[in-house]
Amino acid sequence: MILPVYTTFHWFFDALFNRTAKSYYFSNLNQVSMADFRVFSNKNWCDIPTNAILCLVFIFSIGISQKLSAQTDSVSTLSAGPAWLVPASELNKKRLRLLTTTVVVGYSATLLGLNYLWYADYPRSSFHLINDIEEWQQIDKAGHTVGPYIEAAYIMHVMRWTGIEHKRAAIYAGLTAFMLQNTIEVFDGFSAEWGASLSDVAANFVGSAIMTSQELVWGEQRIRLKILPHFETYPPGELKQRADQLYGTSLIVKTLKDYNSMNTWASINPASFFKTQQHLSWLNVAIGYGAGGMYGGFGNTWYDEAGIFHDRTDVQRYRKVFLSLDMDFSKIKTHSRTLKAILGVLNIVKVPAPTLEFNTKGQIIFHPLM
Repeated sequence: MILPVYTTFHWFFDALFNRTAKSYYFSNLNQVSMADFRVFSNKNWCDIPTNAILCLVFIFSIGISQKLSAQTDSVSTLSAGPAWLVPASELNKKRLRLLTTTVVVGYSATLLGLNYLWYADYPRSSFHLINDIEEWQQIDKAGHTVGPYIEAAYIMHVMRWTGIEHKRAAIYAGLTAFMLQNTIEVFDGFSAEWGASLSDVAANFVGSAIMTSQELVWGEQRIRLKILPHFETYPPGELKQRADQLYGTSLIVKTLKDYNSMNTWASINPASFFKTQQHLSWLNVAIGYGAGGMYGGFGNTWYDEAGIFHDRTDVQRYRKVFLSLDMDFSKIKTHSRTLKAILGVLNIVKVPAPTLEFNTKGQIIFHPLM
C-alpha cells in the first residue's frame, strides 16, 4: 500500500512546515526560529548546477515518452502485470479492509506524532480563527490547493484498486483529502499559538474539488496541479542571512519552505480537449504561479536574534506568472502496470522546460529550463 503511506507522509510534512508559516501571524517581531529545521543537513545542496540537472531531466523525460509511445502505439490495454496491481472488477472486501486499516493506522499515528512534535509544547485555547490570506503573496494558499489535489488523486486510484466504482471513488477521495487537510486546521484552532484559517480551508476545498469534478465530468484529469521549485540565489549580506533563517539551507527544507522558490502549476492537456490531436497526446501546456522578494510573511521588516530591527522595504515583493510546456505521464502508453504506477507518481512534478515569466515588476523573462 505505497500510495496511502505516501499520502500520510505528504500530509504530515505539509502540516509540520505549514505551522511555521502560520507563526508569522502571531509574531510581533515578525521572527521565525529555524531550530525545528536544524535536524536536517546544513549542507547547501543548492550549490549543485541546477540548470544542468534540469536539462538532463527534460531530455530524459522526452526520450522516455517518445520511446514508450513508439513501442506501444498499437497497444490500447495493459498487460495483467503483478496480480496485486490489477484493480478489482468489483468490490474486494479484503483489499478494502487493508486500505481502511492502513489509512486509520497512518492517520492516527500522524495525529499522535504531530501532537507530540508540535502542539504539546504550546498552551491550548478555545477554538479561534485567524485571517492570514495576505501572507506570503498567497503562495501558501496555492500549496494548500495543490496538496489536497494530489492526495485526492492518489486516494481515488487506491479506492479504484479495491473495486469501488469510479465516480464514488472520486467523491470519497475528494472528501477524504479535504478531511485530512482540515484536521490540521482543527488542531490550529485549539492552539493558543496559532489559529484556524478559513482561507486555508477554502484552498483545501478547491484542490479536492478540482480533482473530483474532473473525474465526474470528464472521467479523467485534463488539468493537473503540479509543483516544481526554482531555487532563488539570495544576495550576500543581511538578505542572505534572513533567507537562511527563514527558509533553511538544506535542499529538503528549502524545497518545503522557501516561498520565493515555490512554483505551482496548472498543467493542461490539449489532446484531452481535442481528440483528433493524438500524435503528441502527452504534451501539456502549463501555467504557473510564484512570487519573489519576500523576507517575511507580510512585509520585509524584522528583528534579528540580537534584537536589531531591519527594514528592507526597498526590496519589492512581486508576483510571477509562467507559461511553459509539460508532460502528462499518464498519457504515455505502456504494457507494464508497474511502470504506469511509477509514471503516475512522477505526474505530481512539472517537467523542466523552456518558460516565459511575466511579473508585476513589469518584466518578461525567458528561462531556458524551469
